[in-house]
Amino acid sequence: MLVTKQPVLRRFWYAVMPMSKLAAGPQPFTLLGEDIVLWKKTDGQPAAVKDRCCHRTAKLSKGFVQGDHIACGYHGWQYDCSGACVKIPQQDTQAIPPGARVPAYHCAERFGYAWVALDDPLMPLLETEEEAQGHRRIHQFDETWNTGALRLMENSFDTAHFAFVHAGTFGQGDQPKPKHFALDETAYGFEARVLLEINNPPESHRITGTTDPVTTRSFSNQWHLPFLRKLGLAYPSGIRHTIYTCATPIDDGRIQLIQWLYRNDSEQDCPAALLNDWDMRVVAEDKDILDRGVDPNAPVDVSRREEQSMASDRPGLLMRKRLLALLQEHGEHGEHEAC
Repeated sequence: MLVTKQPVLRRFWYAVMPMSKLAAGPQPFTLLGEDIVLWKKTDGQPAAVKDRCCHRTAKLSKGFVQGDHIACGYHGWQYDCSGACVKIPQQDTQAIPPGARVPAYHCAERFGYAWVALDDPLMPLLETEEEAQGHRRIHQFDETWNTGALRLMENSFDTAHFAFVHAGTFGQGDQPKPKHFALDETAYGFEARVLLEINNPPESHRITGTTDPVTTRSFSNQWHLPFLRKLGLAYPSGIRHTIYTCATPIDDGRIQLIQWLYRNDSEQDCPAALLNDWDMRVVAEDKDILDRGVDPNAPVDVSRREEQSMASDRPGLLMRKRLLALLQEHGEHGEHEAC
């Protein structure tokens, strides 16, 4: 999907980086092809504006933070979180030109990450029930992948690839189909409910809460428009393992993949390092396929996909239909055929 050609996608919240990165000063990021800069204000909240000074177009990410403001490293011009220039060191405050400003963006902190919406959001920022339930939260990773956001989301709901791509971790090669699969459309996107038998090697015993060589995993896999997945995993042991994955689009061919995890156990029960090591093994199997094996810009016709589809393709097809409907609802005239 050519995400930079769809203006409506600018109206959603995207996780762009851990808040911890802002401790080092202004940080650049490219979101939907737009170069932005983030910094942390004195109250600990993030702010984001276009990554250029309106004076001589220097990158503000090369500058520094001054109180609540970001200052250009070229001539010291300072901007507040609304994008207005509030100080020109070479002039009196009264002499600041009224048009001296840069575009500013919606920016907020949630779950330890800085989130940005380039235009007025269509939906509120994500909430999670796991926070209210007191489950521990674990940052897993944020890294750049050379694939499209839609491709990553489709893969996240494709049950047919488990037996093959994940044969080295939990996938059972002789079980290419789940024991149960159901798909329900929702206001936020859809939920796929899956029951699957999985391999449980010794490395994952503390993760699943059992030493049985094979166990059952119940999936509550939610797709939230446009590119966020909430994967709720439940095991017979009572363990609840919930993964949030954001495929934040950098441009048409790259994403910043951000993932964090909730668990209803303790660090003593299952250390975060062990959880991250195992999940990174699983993610690496996906990355080996997606990061270089798929053309993110290849146009795909939905009707043709339906003719060639398997049952496991239903979530991806529904995803594409919902995205096409979103574009049509908001009167976009971008590259619809590339969905």
